[in-house]
Amino acid sequence: MARAALPGRLMVAWRPATLVADRWETDSARTLVLDVPGWPGHRAGQHVDVRLTDEDGYTAQRGYSVASADEGERVELTVQRVEGGEVSPYLVDVFAPGDAVEVRGPLGGWFVWDAKSPDPVVLVGGGSGVVPLMAMVRERRRVGSRALFRVLYSVRTPEDRYFRGELGVHRPGDGGVDVFVAYTRRAPEGSPRAPGRLGAAELNTHGFPAEFAPVCYVCGPTGFVEAASDVLVALGHDPRRVRTERFGSGGGA
Repeated sequence: MARAALPGRLMVAWRPATLVADRWETDSARTLVLDVPGWPGHRAGQHVDVRLTDEDGYTAQRGYSVASADEGERVELTVQRVEGGEVSPYLVDVFAPGDAVEVRGPLGGWFVWDAKSPDPVVLVGGGSGVVPLMAMVRERRRVGSRALFRVLYSVRTPEDRYFRGELGVHRPGDGGVDVFVAYTRRAPEGSPRAPGRLGAAELNTHGFPAEFAPVCYVCGPTGFVEAASDVLVALGHDPRRVRTERFGSGGGA
């Protein structure tokens, strides 16, 4: 998920990062596996700034959510190409194994999952907003947490779905993780659900009830995040336990 790089981060050092592997999630989204020497580790839900420097010294930077669990000096970012952008087209279409960029982070301390907490968790993602939520699922698996997770993922079509081979496919350590996918424009053939937006009834049915006091994480475009978080509060969830992360159209990403 792309974020605008904000000021006020000068105390966090830039580090060189080398692309060591990659994989395509969709026709326009690519996961980048970076080797970052000296990486201090991160919490699931945090993000980094990525900086590109041209031969003439011009720099451009954007923020991206970390998609991976905290595993040594390897950091995964899943980047969606934004047409006309400065950074994402390079990272998606040009950046090759062995090439280097600079990263700064980890950043952010609010939209993070506490891997030591036993509280149930509701993860609500729209489009590329599923990226930091995937990091939480992977971190849960890595640490062997028994916290119950319910994931609600809203995406346009099956071809736009990220992490198809992992999210919703049972893997060791995924017991207690339930995944519901809402396709908004075109559903897979034979799907029992017609295309449409993720609604209140589905957030109520496929999430945890408010009396379970889950921590809810909602990430995606601004309109999606506002609508989903409003529904969660209307369903009785404590607003202090509804954490949100939003992004705009990303025209300069």
